[in-house]
Amino acid sequence: MLKLALPVVAAELGWVAMSLVDTIMVGRVSAVAIGAVSIGGMLFYTLATFTAGLMLGLDTLVSQSYGAGDIRDCHRSLLNAVYLCLPLPPVIMLAVWWVGPGLAAFGIDGEVSRQANEYLRAVAWGSLPLLLYFAFRRYLQAMNLVKPVMFALISANVVHLLANWIFIYGNWGAPPLGARGAGWATCFSRVYMAGCLIGYTVWHARRHRTGWGEISLRPDWPRMRRLLKLGLPAGFQISLEVGVFAAATALVGRLSPVTLATHQIALNCATITYMVPLGIGSAAAVRIGQAVGRNDGEGARFAGWTAILLGAAFMTVMGAAFVLVPRGILHIFTDNVSVIDAGVMLLFVAAVFQLFDGIQTVSTGALRGLGDTHTPMLCNLVGYWFVGLPVGYWLCFKQGQGAPGLWIGLCFSLILIGATLLTVWSRKSRCLVIAAAIH
Repeated sequence: MLKLALPVVAAELGWVAMSLVDTIMVGRVSAVAIGAVSIGGMLFYTLATFTAGLMLGLDTLVSQSYGAGDIRDCHRSLLNAVYLCLPLPPVIMLAVWWVGPGLAAFGIDGEVSRQANEYLRAVAWGSLPLLLYFAFRRYLQAMNLVKPVMFALISANVVHLLANWIFIYGNWGAPPLGARGAGWATCFSRVYMAGCLIGYTVWHARRHRTGWGEISLRPDWPRMRRLLKLGLPAGFQISLEVGVFAAATALVGRLSPVTLATHQIALNCATITYMVPLGIGSAAAVRIGQAVGRNDGEGARFAGWTAILLGAAFMTVMGAAFVLVPRGILHIFTDNVSVIDAGVMLLFVAAVFQLFDGIQTVSTGALRGLGDTHTPMLCNLVGYWFVGLPVGYWLCFKQGQGAPGLWIGLCFSLILIGATLLTVWSRKSRCLVIAAAIH
Protein backbone atom coordinates (compact mmCIF):
# COMPACT_ATOMS: atom_id res chain seq x y z
CA MET A 1 0.00 0.00 0.00
CA LEU A 2 2.75 2.45 0.91
CA LYS A 3 4.71 1.71 -2.28
CA LEU A 4 1.71 2.79 -4.32
CA ALA A 5 0.36 5.46 -1.96
CA LEU A 6 3.48 7.50 -1.20
CA PRO A 7 4.06 8.80 -4.76
CA VAL A 8 0.33 9.53 -5.03
CA VAL A 9 0.43 11.41 -1.72
CA ALA A 10 3.44 13.37 -2.98
CA ALA A 11 1.44 14.23 -6.10
CA GLU A 12 -1.55 15.37 -4.03
CA LEU A 13 0.71 17.51 -1.85
CA GLY A 14 2.25 18.95 -4.99
CA TRP A 15 -1.25 19.81 -6.17
CA VAL A 16 -2.22 21.67 -3.02
CA ALA A 17 1.20 23.34 -2.91
CA MET A 18 0.14 25.39 -5.92
CA SER A 19 -2.78 26.88 -4.01
CA LEU A 20 -0.53 27.38 -0.99
CA VAL A 21 2.09 29.20 -3.07
CA ASP A 22 -0.64 31.40 -4.58
CA THR A 23 -1.85 32.35 -1.09
CA ILE A 24 1.66 33.12 0.19
CA MET A 25 2.74 35.10 -2.89
CA VAL A 26 -0.42 37.18 -3.30
CA GLY A 27 -0.34 37.67 0.46
CA ARG A 28 2.68 39.89 -0.14
CA VAL A 29 0.39 42.07 -2.27
CA SER A 30 -2.63 42.54 0.05
CA ALA A 31 -5.25 40.80 2.22
CA VAL A 32 -7.74 41.62 -0.55
CA ALA A 33 -5.66 39.61 -3.03
CA ILE A 34 -5.62 36.64 -0.63
CA GLY A 35 -9.40 36.80 -0.39
CA ALA A 36 -9.78 37.10 -4.17
CA VAL A 37 -7.60 34.07 -4.90
CA SER A 38 -9.35 32.14 -2.13
CA ILE A 39 -12.86 32.78 -3.45
CA GLY A 40 -11.84 32.53 -7.10
CA GLY A 41 -9.99 29.27 -6.55
CA MET A 42 -12.81 27.67 -4.59
CA LEU A 43 -15.41 28.68 -7.17
CA PHE A 44 -13.35 27.36 -10.07
CA TYR A 45 -12.68 24.06 -8.32
CA THR A 46 -16.40 23.74 -7.58
CA LEU A 47 -17.16 24.18 -11.28
CA ALA A 48 -14.23 22.18 -12.66
CA THR A 49 -13.99 19.31 -10.21
CA PHE A 50 -17.39 17.96 -11.19
CA THR A 51 -16.18 17.48 -14.77
CA ALA A 52 -12.80 16.23 -13.55
CA GLY A 53 -14.65 13.84 -11.24
CA LEU A 54 -16.10 12.12 -14.29
CA MET A 55 -12.61 10.69 -14.81
CA LEU A 56 -12.74 8.88 -11.46
CA GLY A 57 -14.60 6.07 -13.21
CA LEU A 58 -11.20 5.17 -14.65
CA ASP A 59 -10.07 4.12 -11.17
CA THR A 60 -12.61 1.31 -11.26
CA LEU A 61 -12.54 0.30 -14.94
CA VAL A 62 -8.79 0.49 -15.54
CA SER A 63 -7.74 -1.09 -12.23
CA GLN A 64 -10.18 -3.99 -12.61
CA SER A 65 -9.07 -4.57 -16.22
CA TYR A 66 -5.43 -4.40 -15.15
CA GLY A 67 -6.08 -6.87 -12.33
CA ALA A 68 -7.67 -9.22 -14.87
CA GLY A 69 -4.60 -8.87 -17.13
CA ASP A 70 -6.40 -7.07 -19.98
CA ILE A 71 -4.10 -4.12 -20.78
CA ARG A 72 -5.81 -3.24 -24.05
CA ASP A 73 -9.08 -2.79 -22.22
CA CYS A 74 -7.26 -0.23 -20.05
CA HIS A 75 -6.30 1.64 -23.22
CA ARG A 76 -9.88 1.63 -24.48
CA SER A 77 -11.13 3.13 -21.23
CA LEU A 78 -8.59 5.98 -21.42
CA LEU A 79 -9.37 6.73 -25.06
CA ASN A 80 -13.08 7.06 -24.38
CA ALA A 81 -12.40 9.14 -21.27
CA VAL A 82 -10.49 11.58 -23.50
CA TYR A 83 -13.49 11.73 -25.82
CA LEU A 84 -15.61 12.66 -22.80
CA CYS A 85 -13.15 15.43 -21.88
CA LEU A 86 -13.25 17.31 -25.18
CA PRO A 87 -16.69 18.98 -25.03
CA LEU A 88 -16.47 19.95 -21.35
CA PRO A 89 -14.04 22.96 -21.26
CA PRO A 90 -16.45 25.35 -23.06
CA VAL A 91 -19.09 24.51 -20.44
CA ILE A 92 -16.66 25.34 -17.62
CA MET A 93 -15.57 28.59 -19.24
CA LEU A 94 -19.14 29.75 -19.88
CA ALA A 95 -20.00 29.01 -16.26
CA VAL A 96 -17.00 31.04 -15.07
CA TRP A 97 -17.95 33.97 -17.29
CA TRP A 98 -21.49 33.83 -15.86
CA VAL A 99 -20.67 33.31 -12.16
CA GLY A 100 -17.69 35.66 -11.82
CA PRO A 101 -19.48 39.02 -12.30
CA GLY A 102 -22.16 38.03 -9.77
CA LEU A 103 -19.85 37.65 -6.77
CA ALA A 104 -20.66 41.08 -5.37
CA ALA A 105 -24.33 40.08 -5.12
CA PHE A 106 -23.37 37.71 -2.28
CA GLY A 107 -22.26 40.62 -0.12
CA ILE A 108 -18.54 40.06 -0.75
CA ASP A 109 -16.31 43.13 -0.65
CA GLY A 110 -16.37 44.92 -4.02
CA GLU A 111 -12.61 44.94 -4.61
CA VAL A 112 -12.32 41.29 -3.56
CA SER A 113 -15.09 40.44 -6.05
CA ARG A 114 -13.39 42.33 -8.88
CA GLN A 115 -10.02 40.65 -8.39
CA ALA A 116 -11.62 37.22 -7.91
CA ASN A 117 -13.37 37.63 -11.26
CA GLU A 118 -10.07 38.49 -12.94
CA TYR A 119 -8.45 35.41 -11.38
CA LEU A 120 -11.33 33.19 -12.53
CA ARG A 121 -11.20 34.35 -16.13
CA ALA A 122 -7.47 33.71 -16.34
CA VAL A 123 -7.48 30.27 -14.73
CA ALA A 124 -10.44 29.09 -16.86
CA TRP A 125 -8.21 28.91 -19.96
CA GLY A 126 -6.49 25.90 -18.39
CA SER A 127 -9.71 23.82 -18.28
CA LEU A 128 -8.88 21.40 -21.12
CA PRO A 129 -5.33 20.66 -19.91
CA LEU A 130 -6.74 20.12 -16.41
CA LEU A 131 -9.25 17.52 -17.63
CA LEU A 132 -6.67 15.73 -19.78
CA TYR A 133 -4.30 15.66 -16.83
CA PHE A 134 -6.97 14.04 -14.66
CA ALA A 135 -7.79 11.41 -17.30
CA PHE A 136 -4.17 10.39 -17.92
CA ARG A 137 -3.40 10.48 -14.22
CA ARG A 138 -6.23 8.07 -13.29
CA TYR A 139 -5.17 5.75 -16.13
CA LEU A 140 -1.51 5.66 -15.07
CA GLN A 141 -2.28 5.26 -11.36
CA ALA A 142 -4.64 2.37 -12.00
CA MET A 143 -1.79 0.49 -13.70
CA ASN A 144 0.65 1.22 -10.82
CA LEU A 145 2.54 3.85 -12.87
CA VAL A 146 2.58 6.49 -10.16
CA LYS A 147 6.10 7.96 -10.34
CA PRO A 148 5.39 9.95 -13.55
CA VAL A 149 2.37 11.49 -11.81
CA MET A 150 4.53 12.48 -8.87
CA PHE A 151 7.19 13.95 -11.16
CA ALA A 152 4.62 15.96 -13.14
CA LEU A 153 3.17 17.57 -10.00
CA ILE A 154 6.47 18.32 -8.27
CA SER A 155 8.11 19.81 -11.36
CA ALA A 156 4.92 21.73 -12.18
CA ASN A 157 5.33 23.53 -8.88
CA VAL A 158 8.64 24.92 -10.12
CA VAL A 159 6.93 26.15 -13.29
CA HIS A 160 4.10 27.59 -11.21
CA LEU A 161 6.42 29.36 -8.77
CA LEU A 162 8.39 30.99 -11.60
CA ALA A 163 5.22 32.03 -13.44
CA ASN A 164 3.80 33.51 -10.22
CA TRP A 165 6.98 35.50 -9.67
CA ILE A 166 6.73 36.87 -13.20
CA PHE A 167 3.01 37.66 -13.40
CA ILE A 168 2.03 38.55 -9.81
CA TYR A 169 4.90 40.97 -9.19
CA GLY A 170 5.68 42.03 -12.76
CA ASN A 171 9.18 40.65 -13.39
CA TRP A 172 11.06 40.04 -16.65
CA GLY A 173 9.15 42.86 -18.33
CA ALA A 174 5.66 41.60 -17.48
CA PRO A 175 3.16 43.99 -15.85
CA PRO A 176 2.32 43.33 -12.16
CA LEU A 177 -1.06 41.56 -12.32
CA GLY A 178 -1.62 40.54 -8.69
CA ALA A 179 -4.43 38.01 -8.31
CA ARG A 180 -4.96 37.80 -12.07
CA GLY A 181 -1.28 36.90 -12.49
CA ALA A 182 -1.76 33.97 -10.09
CA GLY A 183 -4.55 32.75 -12.38
CA TRP A 184 -2.35 32.84 -15.48
CA ALA A 185 0.47 31.07 -13.63
CA THR A 186 -1.94 28.30 -12.64
CA CYS A 187 -3.13 28.00 -16.24
CA PHE A 188 0.41 27.58 -17.59
CA SER A 189 1.31 24.99 -14.95
CA ARG A 190 -1.71 22.87 -15.95
CA VAL A 191 -0.64 22.88 -19.57
CA TYR A 192 2.75 21.62 -18.41
CA MET A 193 1.23 18.86 -16.22
CA ALA A 194 -0.97 17.53 -19.00
CA GLY A 195 1.96 17.57 -21.42
CA CYS A 196 4.11 15.56 -19.02
CA LEU A 197 1.58 12.76 -18.57
CA ILE A 198 0.57 12.58 -22.23
CA GLY A 199 4.23 12.46 -23.25
CA TYR A 200 5.02 9.72 -20.75
CA THR A 201 2.02 7.63 -21.82
CA VAL A 202 3.09 7.76 -25.48
CA TRP A 203 6.70 6.90 -24.58
CA HIS A 204 5.67 4.01 -22.31
CA ALA A 205 3.33 2.55 -24.93
CA ARG A 206 6.03 2.60 -27.61
CA ARG A 207 8.77 1.20 -25.38
CA HIS A 208 6.74 -1.65 -23.93
CA ARG A 209 4.55 -2.28 -26.99
CA THR A 210 1.38 -2.39 -24.94
CA GLY A 211 -0.94 -2.61 -27.95
CA TRP A 212 -2.06 1.01 -28.26
CA GLY A 213 -1.89 0.82 -32.06
CA GLU A 214 -4.23 -2.19 -32.14
CA ILE A 215 -7.29 -0.63 -30.49
CA SER A 216 -10.09 1.02 -32.43
CA LEU A 217 -10.29 4.81 -32.37
CA ARG A 218 -14.05 4.75 -32.77
CA PRO A 219 -16.02 5.95 -29.74
CA ASP A 220 -17.23 3.07 -27.55
CA TRP A 221 -20.63 4.33 -26.39
CA PRO A 222 -21.36 1.51 -23.90
CA ARG A 223 -17.96 2.13 -22.28
CA MET A 224 -18.67 5.86 -22.09
CA ARG A 225 -21.96 5.09 -20.40
CA ARG A 226 -20.11 2.94 -17.85
CA LEU A 227 -17.64 5.76 -17.24
CA LEU A 228 -20.51 8.18 -16.74
CA LYS A 229 -22.38 5.75 -14.49
CA LEU A 230 -19.35 5.61 -12.22
CA GLY A 231 -18.07 9.13 -12.80
CA LEU A 232 -21.25 11.18 -12.44
CA PRO A 233 -21.84 10.23 -8.78
CA ALA A 234 -18.11 10.63 -8.09
CA GLY A 235 -18.15 14.04 -9.77
CA PHE A 236 -21.19 15.08 -7.76
CA GLN A 237 -19.52 13.83 -4.56
CA ILE A 238 -16.39 15.88 -5.16
CA SER A 239 -18.42 18.94 -6.18
CA LEU A 240 -20.56 18.64 -3.06
CA GLU A 241 -17.43 18.46 -0.89
CA VAL A 242 -15.53 21.24 -2.64
CA GLY A 243 -18.71 23.25 -3.03
CA VAL A 244 -19.52 23.28 0.67
CA PHE A 245 -16.12 24.78 1.44
CA ALA A 246 -16.58 27.25 -1.42
CA ALA A 247 -19.93 28.22 0.11
CA ALA A 248 -18.29 28.53 3.53
CA THR A 249 -15.57 30.74 2.03
CA ALA A 250 -18.20 32.94 0.35
CA LEU A 251 -20.11 33.25 3.64
CA VAL A 252 -16.95 34.15 5.56
CA GLY A 253 -16.26 36.74 2.85
CA ARG A 254 -19.34 38.59 4.11
CA LEU A 255 -17.65 39.19 7.47
CA SER A 256 -14.42 41.06 6.65
CA PRO A 257 -11.30 40.72 4.47
CA VAL A 258 -9.18 39.93 7.56
CA THR A 259 -11.57 37.17 8.69
CA LEU A 260 -11.58 35.80 5.15
CA ALA A 261 -7.76 35.72 5.14
CA THR A 262 -7.79 33.88 8.50
CA HIS A 263 -10.30 31.35 7.17
CA GLN A 264 -8.24 30.81 4.02
CA ILE A 265 -5.03 30.16 5.95
CA ALA A 266 -6.73 27.69 8.31
CA LEU A 267 -8.41 26.02 5.33
CA ASN A 268 -5.04 25.67 3.62
CA CYS A 269 -3.71 23.89 6.71
CA ALA A 270 -6.64 21.47 6.74
CA THR A 271 -6.34 20.95 2.99
CA ILE A 272 -2.66 20.03 3.25
CA THR A 273 -3.39 17.29 5.78
CA TYR A 274 -6.40 16.13 3.74
CA MET A 275 -4.18 15.45 0.73
CA VAL A 276 -2.45 12.55 2.49
CA PRO A 277 -5.59 10.42 3.07
CA LEU A 278 -6.78 11.51 -0.39
CA GLY A 279 -3.65 9.95 -1.89
CA ILE A 280 -4.05 6.86 0.29
CA GLY A 281 -7.69 6.62 -0.81
CA SER A 282 -6.62 6.73 -4.48
CA ALA A 283 -4.13 3.93 -3.82
CA ALA A 284 -6.87 1.98 -2.03
CA ALA A 285 -9.18 2.34 -5.04
CA VAL A 286 -6.46 0.96 -7.32
CA ARG A 287 -5.46 -1.97 -5.11
CA ILE A 288 -9.05 -2.92 -4.36
CA GLY A 289 -10.03 -2.63 -8.04
CA GLN A 290 -7.11 -4.82 -9.07
CA ALA A 291 -8.06 -7.40 -6.42
CA VAL A 292 -11.67 -7.41 -7.64
CA GLY A 293 -10.41 -7.89 -11.20
CA ARG A 294 -8.59 -11.07 -10.20
CA ASN A 295 -11.50 -12.18 -7.94
CA ASP A 296 -9.51 -11.83 -4.70
CA GLY A 297 -12.15 -10.72 -2.21
CA GLU A 298 -9.98 -11.20 0.85
CA GLY A 299 -7.16 -9.21 -0.75
CA ALA A 300 -9.55 -6.35 -1.54
CA ARG A 301 -10.86 -6.30 2.03
CA PHE A 302 -7.36 -6.36 3.51
CA ALA A 303 -6.19 -3.55 1.21
CA GLY A 304 -9.14 -1.39 2.22
CA TRP A 305 -8.66 -1.79 5.96
CA THR A 306 -4.90 -1.22 5.60
CA ALA A 307 -5.55 2.07 3.80
CA ILE A 308 -8.15 3.22 6.34
CA LEU A 309 -5.78 2.47 9.22
CA LEU A 310 -2.96 4.43 7.56
CA GLY A 311 -5.21 7.41 6.84
CA ALA A 312 -6.69 7.46 10.34
CA ALA A 313 -3.26 7.22 12.00
CA PHE A 314 -1.84 10.11 10.00
CA MET A 315 -4.81 12.40 10.61
CA THR A 316 -4.72 11.69 14.34
CA VAL A 317 -1.14 12.91 14.46
CA MET A 318 -2.05 16.03 12.45
CA GLY A 319 -4.94 16.77 14.78
CA ALA A 320 -2.56 16.66 17.73
CA ALA A 321 -0.22 19.09 15.93
CA PHE A 322 -3.07 21.55 15.33
CA VAL A 323 -3.80 21.54 19.08
CA LEU A 324 -0.22 21.62 20.37
CA VAL A 325 1.49 24.11 18.02
CA PRO A 326 -1.22 26.18 16.26
CA ARG A 327 0.66 29.48 16.40
CA GLY A 328 3.78 27.98 14.92
CA ILE A 329 1.76 26.56 12.04
CA LEU A 330 -0.09 29.82 11.39
CA HIS A 331 3.13 31.84 11.55
CA ILE A 332 4.30 30.03 8.40
CA PHE A 333 1.58 31.88 6.49
CA THR A 334 1.46 35.30 8.12
CA ASP A 335 3.01 37.63 10.71
CA ASN A 336 -0.32 39.38 11.35
CA VAL A 337 -1.05 38.92 15.08
CA SER A 338 -4.82 39.36 14.73
CA VAL A 339 -4.97 36.72 11.98
CA ILE A 340 -2.91 34.29 14.09
CA ASP A 341 -5.06 34.86 17.18
CA ALA A 342 -8.26 34.17 15.23
CA GLY A 343 -6.72 31.21 13.42
CA VAL A 344 -5.93 29.32 16.64
CA MET A 345 -9.62 28.61 17.23
CA LEU A 346 -10.17 27.48 13.64
CA LEU A 347 -7.25 25.06 13.88
CA PHE A 348 -8.68 23.67 17.11
CA VAL A 349 -11.96 22.89 15.34
CA ALA A 350 -9.99 21.37 12.45
CA ALA A 351 -8.14 19.15 14.95
CA VAL A 352 -11.45 17.68 16.09
CA PHE A 353 -12.50 16.57 12.61
CA GLN A 354 -9.10 15.37 11.34
CA LEU A 355 -9.64 11.70 12.22
CA PHE A 356 -13.10 11.56 10.65
CA ASP A 357 -11.95 13.46 7.57
CA GLY A 358 -9.25 10.85 7.05
CA ILE A 359 -11.70 7.98 7.51
CA GLN A 360 -14.30 9.38 5.12
CA THR A 361 -11.70 10.21 2.46
CA VAL A 362 -10.05 6.78 2.42
CA SER A 363 -13.39 4.98 2.69
CA THR A 364 -14.60 6.88 -0.38
CA GLY A 365 -11.60 5.60 -2.34
CA ALA A 366 -12.11 2.05 -1.06
CA LEU A 367 -15.76 2.05 -2.12
CA ARG A 368 -14.78 3.46 -5.53
CA GLY A 369 -12.50 0.45 -6.02
CA LEU A 370 -15.57 -1.74 -5.55
CA GLY A 371 -17.50 0.34 -8.08
CA ASP A 372 -19.68 2.13 -5.50
CA THR A 373 -19.66 5.87 -6.12
CA HIS A 374 -23.30 6.50 -5.18
CA THR A 375 -22.98 6.01 -1.42
CA PRO A 376 -20.27 8.68 -0.90
CA MET A 377 -22.29 11.09 -3.02
CA LEU A 378 -25.41 10.65 -0.90
CA CYS A 379 -23.44 10.90 2.34
CA ASN A 380 -21.81 14.15 1.20
CA LEU A 381 -25.15 15.59 0.09
CA VAL A 382 -26.89 14.89 3.39
CA GLY A 383 -23.93 15.44 5.71
CA TYR A 384 -22.60 18.69 4.25
CA TRP A 385 -25.60 20.42 2.70
CA PHE A 386 -28.53 19.26 4.84
CA VAL A 387 -26.72 19.16 8.19
CA GLY A 388 -23.28 20.80 8.38
CA LEU A 389 -23.73 23.99 6.37
CA PRO A 390 -27.15 24.94 7.85
CA VAL A 391 -25.84 24.34 11.38
CA GLY A 392 -22.70 26.33 10.62
CA TYR A 393 -24.70 29.20 9.11
CA TRP A 394 -26.93 29.33 12.19
CA LEU A 395 -23.95 29.37 14.55
CA CYS A 396 -22.03 31.89 12.44
CA PHE A 397 -24.70 34.50 11.75
CA LYS A 398 -27.64 33.83 14.07
CA GLN A 399 -25.61 33.02 17.19
CA GLY A 400 -22.83 35.51 16.41
CA GLN A 401 -19.98 33.00 16.58
CA GLY A 402 -18.47 34.08 13.27
CA ALA A 403 -16.10 31.84 11.32
CA PRO A 404 -15.58 29.35 14.21
CA GLY A 405 -19.33 28.68 14.25
CA LEU A 406 -19.28 27.87 10.54
CA TRP A 407 -16.35 25.51 11.06
CA ILE A 408 -18.14 23.75 13.94
CA GLY A 409 -21.03 22.95 11.60
CA LEU A 410 -18.63 21.49 9.02
CA CYS A 411 -16.90 19.52 11.77
CA PHE A 412 -20.20 17.94 12.76
CA SER A 413 -20.89 16.93 9.15
CA LEU A 414 -17.46 15.29 8.75
CA ILE A 415 -18.00 13.19 11.88
CA LEU A 416 -21.35 12.03 10.49
CA ILE A 417 -20.01 11.25 7.00
CA GLY A 418 -16.90 9.45 8.27
CA ALA A 419 -18.85 7.17 10.62
CA THR A 420 -21.41 6.33 7.93
CA LEU A 421 -18.91 5.51 5.17
CA LEU A 422 -16.81 3.37 7.51
CA THR A 423 -19.92 1.33 8.38
CA VAL A 424 -20.83 0.91 4.70
CA TRP A 425 -17.30 -0.20 3.79
CA SER A 426 -17.25 -2.74 6.61
CA ARG A 427 -20.50 -4.30 5.42
CA LYS A 428 -19.64 -4.31 1.70
CA SER A 429 -16.16 -5.71 2.21
CA ARG A 430 -17.57 -8.66 4.17
CA CYS A 431 -20.08 -9.33 1.40
CA LEU A 432 -17.27 -9.17 -1.18
CA VAL A 433 -15.27 -11.88 0.61
CA ILE A 434 -18.33 -14.14 0.79
CA ALA A 435 -19.17 -13.57 -2.90
CA ALA A 436 -15.57 -14.28 -3.99
CA ALA A 437 -15.49 -17.49 -1.94
CA ILE A 438 -18.76 -18.70 -3.50
CA HIS A 439 -17.48 -17.84 -6.99
